[in-house]
Amino acid sequence: MAEYQKPVPYPSPETQPFWDACKRHELSLPYCTNCSAFFFYPRQFCPTCFNWNIEWRTCSGKGALYTFAIQYRPQMPGFTPPYVTAIVQLDEGPRLMTNLVGVEPAPENIRCGMPVEVVWEDATDEITLPFFKPSQSSQ
Repeated sequence: MAEYQKPVPYPSPETQPFWDACKRHELSLPYCTNCSAFFFYPRQFCPTCFNWNIEWRTCSGKGALYTFAIQYRPQMPGFTPPYVTAIVQLDEGPRLMTNLVGVEPAPENIRCGMPVEVVWEDATDEITLPFFKPSQSSQ
């Protein structure tokens, strides 16, 4: 695999199941068995009810664009502007910060609330990044 030019995350013990699932091209999030809710970012207990009974469940990978910004200057090395940073509201509830791909980064092409779906970028042998693109139903 060619050397990846952008920064990559360093998994922690709490986030390792998330990155392991991403490597399998599955979006998996922590789920509280007490209050029956997904949450993100990963941590050892539920941020809503503070219960420690957590399990990992696979999500649909579908959601809606909650908000976005078109970046005209690179915020980090390796990014070629313009590109879109975004927060996606998953169908299961949590919001993820990500990049919106597969669309021309222009305001007339992107709108809050548009349906999106996960796509994968295999960055390194260990890290696969979840990005989102407009879903077929939004085009």
